[in-house]
Amino acid sequence: MPQPALPWQRRLVLTAACALLACTHAQTHAQAQSGAWPAKPIKVVVNFPPGGAADQIARAVSQPLQESLKQPVVIENRAGANGNVGGESVARAPADGYTLLMSSGGMVSVNPHLYSRMSFDPAKDLVPVAAAARVLVFLVAKPSLPPTNVREFISYLKANPGKLSYGSPGNGSSPHLAGEMFKSQAGVFALHVPYRGAAPALQDLLAGQIDYAFDPGIGLQQVRAGKLRLLAVGSPHRSPQFPDVPTLDEAGLRGFDADTVFGFYAPAGTPPEVVAQLNTQINRALALPAVKERIAALGGEALPGSPAEFQQRAAADSQRFGALIRERKIVAD
Repeated sequence: MPQPALPWQRRLVLTAACALLACTHAQTHAQAQSGAWPAKPIKVVVNFPPGGAADQIARAVSQPLQESLKQPVVIENRAGANGNVGGESVARAPADGYTLLMSSGGMVSVNPHLYSRMSFDPAKDLVPVAAAARVLVFLVAKPSLPPTNVREFISYLKANPGKLSYGSPGNGSSPHLAGEMFKSQAGVFALHVPYRGAAPALQDLLAGQIDYAFDPGIGLQQVRAGKLRLLAVGSPHRSPQFPDVPTLDEAGLRGFDADTVFGFYAPAGTPPEVVAQLNTQINRALALPAVKERIAALGGEALPGSPAEFQQRAAADSQRFGALIRERKIVAD
């Protein structure tokens, strides 16, 4: 029959176990901060449904990223609450560089203005890693409507207040804010129909269930096919893909700018060396012709830069869109 361990023996075993745990933790931490990272697959959480701009940008960057990092990059869509569901899942993930978030900047700069209470603080619980793309929004309408240009469209809306509807990926989403900015500056009224993502909104627009939308670029193929009418660009500058289509600023809505910056975030506390390496590799991916072309197909442009520049843009957008949200009394679902 085995003899019970003596007190000094138990202390020795416990001391050895603690030393082993401390060594393992130190080794893991050292790996994250040294060239050993990455040592396993990286997950990118997209906080909007498949098919939308965030999803397409994440997938465009993930292929060259996994080639340069020599580890698989896995995309996981976690939509809901205007991006908060996916955002919180990343904010609560280990800060080891193996979980990233791809999101529009609106989750950081807009959502705190929409929700009186959030289960996490995007500005504190996430750190910017790299901007990926500036995505323009395009005012598109079903072709059965009588107006053929943006000035006629504004006049038509004024003559039919409340009779037309427009869709968006959800309350407080960038296309929704573009729609409310448009209504405010044009002095028109139309019914807002929120969806769970840009792709479902596009489907209903193509089916004629809604009349128009501010599209984040995913409907441009339908524009080229003649299934949607492109009326204007909601950016300060014309789109290189549609140089003959005016901006809303040119149509009389002075200073109209509803561009959105999409990018990558990591949990707060992620080692700076890992953030720097991710930023470098993402910027390299954004310089590749195939990635730039895929982003351009969305009507956007690749936007390489530093984490600090990404954060500065979010701060500027927070002020700009926060004022619009208060003016239009926009609330989350």
